[in-house]
Amino acid sequence: MRTRMSEAEVYEMQRKIDEGIRLAQKRLIARAKHNNTTLVIARNGIVVEVDAHEL
Repeated sequence: MRTRMSEAEVYEMQRKIDEGIRLAQKRLIARAKHNNTTLVIARNGIVVEVDAHEL
């Protein structure tokens, strides 16, 4: 039987998830720059295509 996670465990898991997302974003931007491609992102709620070198 599994017990509930403590607040500290939840906080640590969320921190690791956030860190992983930031790393994935950094790698995606680096790859797009290397390949001279654009990325589609949302800016102020509007979807736009941006040259990776602008990020």
